[in-house]
Amino acid sequence: MAVDATQAYDDQNIFARILRGEIPSRTVYQDDWALAFHDINPQAPTHILVIPKGAYVSWDDFSARATEAEIAGFVRAVGHVAREAGLVAPGYRLLANTGTDSHQEVPHLHVHLFAGRPLGPMLAR
Repeated sequence: MAVDATQAYDDQNIFARILRGEIPSRTVYQDDWALAFHDINPQAPTHILVIPKGAYVSWDDFSARATEAEIAGFVRAVGHVAREAGLVAPGYRLLANTGTDSHQEVPHLHVHLFAGRPLGPMLAR
């Protein structure tokens, strides 16, 4: 089920529940701004999700409403996770789906980090 990026934040989404500790995750990194954990259905040998700790539906929502500190903290957390996982030299892909056409499935902003093998073209042709 895809998400409408303009919808109100649903505090019962799976990532909100992970942030509250109601659902366990295999945490990779956590700070004041972000939480990173392994995807339960990996699409590449390395598949890590990074989510902001604030209640944001999508990248659009986050970029419009988050504070400068939240934005800087989240972006820095993504970079930190990539560096600590050793993904920079071989390369990795970042993906953030927003809305129905992109097939966003969870209505909480999240960035996918994919790595561990050549990933091929960005979009199927």
